[in-house]
Amino acid sequence: MRSPFKKAAACVLFALSFLLLQATPALACGSLIAPDGDVRLARASTLVAWHNGIEHYLTSFAYQGNESGVGWIVPLPAVPLTIQDGGAWTLQRLQRETLPPTPAAGVALDGAASAAPAQVLQQVQIEALNITVVRGSGPAIIEWATSNGFFLNADTSAHLGIYAKGSQIFMAAKYDTSIAKQRGQQEGDGVPLLITMKTAHPWVPLEILALDGQDVNADLYFLTDEPINTSDLNVAIGQSAVGQTVPGAPGMQIAFQEKMTDQLYHDLSTDRNMGWVWPQSWFTYVSLNAPAEKVSYDLGISPRGVIRLAPFGTPPMAVVDDAEQAAPLTWLPSLPLGTPEALLGLFFLLVVGLVLFWLVRGAWRSKAEATAAYTSLLSGKPSGNLDHPDPAGDSIHYHPDHRS
Repeated sequence: MRSPFKKAAACVLFALSFLLLQATPALACGSLIAPDGDVRLARASTLVAWHNGIEHYLTSFAYQGNESGVGWIVPLPAVPLTIQDGGAWTLQRLQRETLPPTPAAGVALDGAASAAPAQVLQQVQIEALNITVVRGSGPAIIEWATSNGFFLNADTSAHLGIYAKGSQIFMAAKYDTSIAKQRGQQEGDGVPLLITMKTAHPWVPLEILALDGQDVNADLYFLTDEPINTSDLNVAIGQSAVGQTVPGAPGMQIAFQEKMTDQLYHDLSTDRNMGWVWPQSWFTYVSLNAPAEKVSYDLGISPRGVIRLAPFGTPPMAVVDDAEQAAPLTWLPSLPLGTPEALLGLFFLLVVGLVLFWLVRGAWRSKAEATAAYTSLLSGKPSGNLDHPDPAGDSIHYHPDHRS
């Protein structure tokens, strides 16, 4: 009977110590590909929204370079339900919501692996982007890419091979700069692309942004049912992670978070193909600014809203599922987000006081029982206040003050 209480007491003491502490002050090659290396990836800007098993992935890919056929191949967690034009102003509106203003650009997606030749699943053109969704093993995807005009060096081929161990779906997008010029698009202009997929958890491939020798600069926007946090303990004690760096991800910080406002909901849901935005969501802005060699992971979001990281090439849903099995505090109940630290501290002090009272009371009772037993031994009679028949059948009444 005592072990569950002791376990809870230990967790309370651990959480209190954490609260007090809080009060005191592998090389990656990207999947951007072109006839030569004269291409740089501009700042990535992406919205990831997840609700009722559907992930909406809105990204805008912009390029810097002089090639006529810039392209990229990225992993996906599932076969897209749809690929269509993304919101014309959504990413810019989210950027303005989070303040400090930053540029907008591109991002990408997750996994592949199979055998035989690659299988083309979908093809669509979005503005100047020719999109092809293919299924295949690493070697099959590499062979398909090279036969379709993509240049892959040894590092990029190895990179795709690792991703192919985690999933079987890739999306290839080829940026036709001649069409872009006909449309009046300038170098650095982004093409908003909205991919809709069925997934068990939100998932974002980040390692694909890590081009050798370049810093990774990305703006990640999330719409989720629960506020996003950096740890299970933060969730349990109702503490916001705004301003905190994500453990294991130098340069990744939760910079802004709010419940969806009426104005933001109106602005997003009335944009092109954005009618799926739901008004009860939480909006979170995560900023990533790190050297390429530090970004060797992909990101998932747990059902409690905790950011999980795993090495790239991990199956997309396993990024969260494996971490959930290993996380020690996922069973803790959660306090409401924004619980005042002073109130939280008083609550934990009260709980600790009750725990100490329980321990002292138990020790006192043990001492009292030992004293009663010693007194009984000296008197030769049973201890305590007993009222029962003796073995001989006579009714005998014993009291602590009984004298022989």
